[in-house]
Amino acid sequence: MEFKGLLYEKRDRIGIISFHRPEVLNAMNTETVVEMKKIFAMMEDDTDIRCVILTGEGSRAFCAGGDIDEEAEKDVISAYEFVRVGGQLLETIERFKAPVIAAINGYCLGGGVEFAIACDLRIAADNALLGSPEINLGVFPGWGGTQRLPRIIGMSKAREMIYTGDKYTARQALEMGLVDKVVPAERLMEESLALAEKIASKAPMAIRYIKTSIYDGMQCDLQRALQMESALFAHLYSTQDMKEAYAAFFEKRAPKDFIGR
Repeated sequence: MEFKGLLYEKRDRIGIISFHRPEVLNAMNTETVVEMKKIFAMMEDDTDIRCVILTGEGSRAFCAGGDIDEEAEKDVISAYEFVRVGGQLLETIERFKAPVIAAINGYCLGGGVEFAIACDLRIAADNALLGSPEINLGVFPGWGGTQRLPRIIGMSKAREMIYTGDKYTARQALEMGLVDKVVPAERLMEESLALAEKIASKAPMAIRYIKTSIYDGMQCDLQRALQMESALFAHLYSTQDMKEAYAAFFEKRAPKDFIGR
C-alpha cells in the first residue's frame, strides 16, 4: 500500500512509519492524518507487529506540526473536525497494542510534539529542536498537547512551553523529561531499532497489558487502578508465554520465541 505523505515499512516484527512531506518539513495535513489512521489499523490486524517506530524522513524534520496553508483556510466547524480527527489518531497511537517509539530528528514542533508525546518512548537526535509555537499563531496545541504535556513534564514547565512558544534543544528536552534519551543524529535509527528489537523480544501480551495498566490506571483513582492492575496481572497466568518463561527460568535456559498467547 502506497501513501502520499507517509512511508511505511516492516522490519521483522517492527513497523516503521516516516512522515514524508519534505517540502513542508514533514508537516501534517488532513490527508496524512487519514493515511496514518489506515496504517495503524493495518498494523493492529498484523499479529507480527511487536513494536513501532515513528520518525521523519530525512534529517531536517521529524514533523514541523500542522500544514499552515491548510489550517489558515479553516473555519470554526472545519477546525473542530480537524482537531477531533487528529485527536482520535493520537489516542489510537497511545492505546495501540504495541509500544510506539518516537525517533525525533530535526524539527519537532507543534503537532510534531503532540505526536511524540502520544508515543510510549521518545529518543531524540542531538540536533533535534522541540517546541509548541502555536501561540504565535493565536492558537494552542489542540491534539492533546495541553493535557499530555503537563502529565509528562509537569504543569509549570508545560505552561512555560505553551505560553511562550519557545523552542528547546534535545538536551534541554532531556533535562525537562520531554524525551527519554539523546543520541548522535547519525545513530538515531540504530538506537531506536535496538530498543524496538529489545521490546519486540518480550512477551507481547504482557507488554500490551502493561500499556493498558499504565494508561487506564492514570485515568482513575488509585484503588481502581490497583484492582485493574491485579486483574491484568492474574490474567497473564493463563498465557502460554508466561508458562514458557517460567519453564525457561527453572530450566536455566533462554525462553523460546514468545507467541502472543
